[in-house]
Amino acid sequence: MTVVLQAQGLGKKYGKRWALRDCTIDIPAGHVVGLVGPNGAGKTTLLKLAGGQLEPTSGTITMLGGHPAGSPAQLAKVGFVAQDTPVYAGLSIAEHLRLGARLNPGWDAVMARERIGRLGFDPAYRAGKLSGGQRAQLALTLGLAKRPELLILDEPVAALDPLARREFLQGLMEAVVEHQFSVLLSSHLVSDLERVCDFLVVLVDSRVQVAGEVDKLLATHHRLTGPRHDPDRLPAGQHVISASHTDRQSTFIIRTEAPIHDPAWTVTQLSLEDLVLAYMDQRTAENRRVALEVQR
Repeated sequence: MTVVLQAQGLGKKYGKRWALRDCTIDIPAGHVVGLVGPNGAGKTTLLKLAGGQLEPTSGTITMLGGHPAGSPAQLAKVGFVAQDTPVYAGLSIAEHLRLGARLNPGWDAVMARERIGRLGFDPAYRAGKLSGGQRAQLALTLGLAKRPELLILDEPVAALDPLARREFLQGLMEAVVEHQFSVLLSSHLVSDLERVCDFLVVLVDSRVQVAGEVDKLLATHHRLTGPRHDPDRLPAGQHVISASHTDRQSTFIIRTEAPIHDPAWTVTQLSLEDLVLAYMDQRTAENRRVALEVQR
């Protein structure tokens, strides 16, 4: 398996505060990877470390087999579109493309011009006059025209309306099909990830809770509903992700490779959002348990 990103015990500290700590992960090449987690989980910090914009405080990270900022050639392999889709308000679209050509040795000027044309943008128009969706498309064009092996997108559609989000993600997927590169996409909008991602990473408190191909994750996670049940009495191969109970009924989200034969359970499949929330709720439940112990 070719690995596009590999982190081992990775951490980043600002003063006394750890923004990312003990992060270990392998992300395979050839996928559109969705990175999801609550605010403060360390998603943006991880992406900036991957893009070579930050240096780790602890641990190691490699991108495409090398140090993220190890050389100009290494930097040229990675495109980065930040959360605020930064462009220069005073520059025209054409000036952005000329700047991209000067800064990137592998710049694909033909692709950039054609994409701007397909979007119906006037090259003479200044970026400061563009809508949020148009600025995002310009930023995506700059990232794609770099012809990277990996494109990193940090919450690129968070501030866009639903139509602009759909157009952005459609343009991204068309480019992935045409140019065959890997994508690492951070978003808190699980519905968007469900449309475009085939590999998922859930990051909570800087720790990877689960990672894998979306189809396989959905096939191995189930919701069990039935009579009130102690989770310790479930079969050893059924790993409980989250649990909730009423006086008479229990509901478990479990992970298992084996078929479920117990007729006492009603078994239902999960959506991607169900799966993500189960792993995030796992941490919330732990926080509640610790708070109760402190109160006692």
